[in-house]
Amino acid sequence: MNARAAIELTLYADRLTLRAASRTLLDDFTHTFHPGEVWCIAGPNGAGKTTLISTLAGLLHPAKGHVELDGMRVNEWPLARLAQRRALMPQASHDAFSASVLDIVLLNRFPHLAGWGWERDEDHAAAHAALDILGLADFASRDVLSLSGGERQRVALAAVLCQDTPLLLLDEPLAHLDLHHQIDCLEALNAWTHGAGRTVMFSCHDLNLARRFATHALLLEGNGVAHAGPVRDVLTPSLASRAFGYPLMLIRDGDDEALIPATRPSARTDPA
Repeated sequence: MNARAAIELTLYADRLTLRAASRTLLDDFTHTFHPGEVWCIAGPNGAGKTTLISTLAGLLHPAKGHVELDGMRVNEWPLARLAQRRALMPQASHDAFSASVLDIVLLNRFPHLAGWGWERDEDHAAAHAALDILGLADFASRDVLSLSGGERQRVALAAVLCQDTPLLLLDEPLAHLDLHHQIDCLEALNAWTHGAGRTVMFSCHDLNLARRFATHALLLEGNGVAHAGPVRDVLTPSLASRAFGYPLMLIRDGDDEALIPATRPSARTDPA
């Protein structure tokens, strides 16, 4: 088996139904996510983006249906092996103690360690490479407790890259980042995916960044309905307006496009 074939992984959702209390967030959803794809999961607050990511990662059980990785149900994978096949970045990271940035990133090499669990040269090389791809090479010796929220977010992303899995599940990876670093992180994810048979799925509120950097989109309406497909077929004015409950329009400047809020007609007021 060549290196590319060894890393490729197929993620499959089979008739997935997700609920929150009495609400149905996603209903009878079936889709296959292929290697080389970058997926944006979009939708209004409370639509089920975090619930879906946690379910795909195997941390939550769906109300109905199941999730498969390479033909095996995600809850049947041995945990250590599962951690070699998919990495999860939660919405927030809470640092309970002082540690260097390098040590924090190295924690995500744990699934690859053997014997006594000591990091090898290749593990340190993977950590430094992950920091470098996100412009954090000079942060390696910094105390993680000294970082800003945006810096800590980039370190968390470096950690999941360091885990070196064929599937990345990222919950709001762009939170706390300014526009420059949002673009840097998305470019890094595209480079990490391209030509390596990897799959990235990330939740995001910025539809225009998603249209620019993602290859595919999964738009959740929060009422059981979901739209999945190529990003510019899904993040359209009509579907996005319906999902977010506000009219959006698409503007063009040459090859560039952007979704912007449309002007709502003002309510008419009868004269006194």
